[in-house]
Amino acid sequence: MSHEVYINPLSSRYAGKEMNANWSDQKKHSTWRRLWLALAKAQKALGLHISDEQITQMEAHLDDIDFDAAARKEAELRHDVMSHIHIFSDLCPLARPIIHLGATSCYVTDNTELVQIRDALRIIRGKLLKVIANFTSLSLEHKNLPVLGFTHYQPAQLTTLGKRFSLYLQDLLIDFLRLDTELARLPFRGVKGTTGTQASFMALFEGDRDKVKMLDRMIAEEMGFDNLLLICGQTYTRKLDYYVLSVLSGIAQSAYKFAGDLRLMSNLKEVEEPFGKKQIGSSAMAYKRNPMRSERICSISRFVISLTENAAHTHASQWFERTLDDSANRRLSLPQAFLGADAVLSLLADITAGLVVWPGVIARHIRQELPFMATENILMEAVKQGGDRQQLHETIRVHSMAAARQVKEHAADNDLLERLKNDPLFAGIADHMEHIVNPSGFIGRAPEQVQEFIESEINPLLAENRDILDTTRMDEIRV
Repeated sequence: MSHEVYINPLSSRYAGKEMNANWSDQKKHSTWRRLWLALAKAQKALGLHISDEQITQMEAHLDDIDFDAAARKEAELRHDVMSHIHIFSDLCPLARPIIHLGATSCYVTDNTELVQIRDALRIIRGKLLKVIANFTSLSLEHKNLPVLGFTHYQPAQLTTLGKRFSLYLQDLLIDFLRLDTELARLPFRGVKGTTGTQASFMALFEGDRDKVKMLDRMIAEEMGFDNLLLICGQTYTRKLDYYVLSVLSGIAQSAYKFAGDLRLMSNLKEVEEPFGKKQIGSSAMAYKRNPMRSERICSISRFVISLTENAAHTHASQWFERTLDDSANRRLSLPQAFLGADAVLSLLADITAGLVVWPGVIARHIRQELPFMATENILMEAVKQGGDRQQLHETIRVHSMAAARQVKEHAADNDLLERLKNDPLFAGIADHMEHIVNPSGFIGRAPEQVQEFIESEINPLLAENRDILDTTRMDEIRV
C-alpha cells in the first residue's frame, strides 16, 4: 500500500472483504467480459455468424485482466470501455470482430452496476439478518428486566430492557423488508442500444423484432435477473439508485438510533458495548471506557444517510436520454454507500454479540425515580384502607417535594418511601409499601409484547433464512 496517496478508509479500515471485492476493479471488469460473452452467445443462438472458437476464446479470458495495459490504452483513447475492449480483443483475436457487437458502453457499465448492486444487497441482507438475530436474543434475554424509561430524556414510566431492544429490532425488520422489496424488483437494463430504441440490434437482426426481444431476455437470464427494463434511455433510470440508497439510509438510521441510545446508556453505566482487555479509552484519561464502536456507527451512518440526497439530485439532473454528469458522482456514491452500510452492520453485529448489561445500576436508577411514579398507586391503596383521598394527596405532594429537594440539593438518595412509611396517614399500607412499588408491577405488557412480536414476526423470518444465517460470516472489527 502506498503511503503517498489518499486511501479511502471505507476500504482500508472499515468495510469487509466481501463488499470491497464486490466493488473492485476486478469484479467490475470481469463482469464486463461476462456481459460481452453473454451478448455473443445469445447473438450466436439467434442466428448471427459467430463461431464456437470465438466463444471459446472469450470464455478462456474472463478474469485475466491486465489493468496496466488497460490504463495505458485508456490514456491513449480517453475511453474506458473501448480500452478494455481492445485489451480483451488482444487476448481473443478470433473474437475481435464480434466483441461488443451492436452495443453501447452502457451495455457493460450499467448492467455491471446492476449486478454489483444486486450482489451488494445480498451481502447487506446476510449481515442484516445476523444483526436481527442478535437483537432477537437480547430482546428475549432481557424482556423481563425493568428499566427506567425516558421521554424527552427525562425519567418516564418503566419499560423493560428487552422491550427497548425490540424497538430497535422492529426498525431493522422494516429495513429488511424494504431491502427484500428492492432486491426482488431490481431490474436488468439489458441490450437497448445508444438511446434505448434497440435500433442497432434491429439492424443486426434485419428487422426481426422477436429476435431483438429474445436477445434482451436471454442475456438478462444469463446474468441472473428475473426482471428486465422494458424501456430506458441510454442508461437505466437513476431513480433506481435513489431507492436502493434509501434502503441503505434506512439501515443507517436504525443503526444510528441504537448506537446513539447506547452512548446514553453507557453514560448511565447501565449498558455498555464490548471492551477489549487491553483497549485504551483515552490517551489522557486512563480510566475511560468510551463507546468507540457506537460512535463509529453514528459517524459512518451520517455519511451513508447523506448519500441518499446525492442520488436524488443525480436522477433529477439527467438530461433527455442521458448525460455524463452522473458518471463520476456514481463511481463515488454507489460503492461508498454500500461500503459504509457494510461497515455499520459489522460494527452493529459486533456490539450486539457482546453487549454488557449492569442490572444493579439499572435497579439503582429505578429506585431513585420509581417512588415518584408510584405515588398514584400508593394513593389508591391508602384510600382502600379508609384514608381521605384529598388529605393523602396533599401529604404525598409535601413529602415528594421534600424528597426531591434532598436529591437535588444534597445528592441524597430518594427517601420518599421511608417518609410515607413513617407518616401515620399511611400506616395501613406501610408493611407492604415495597410490594406496591415493585418495579415488575410497572412494566405493563412489555414482556408479552416482546414475546408476541418475536414469535409472530421475527422467528418465521429467521427460520425462513436459516441457510443465509448459517453461511454469513461477519468481518473482524478493527477497534
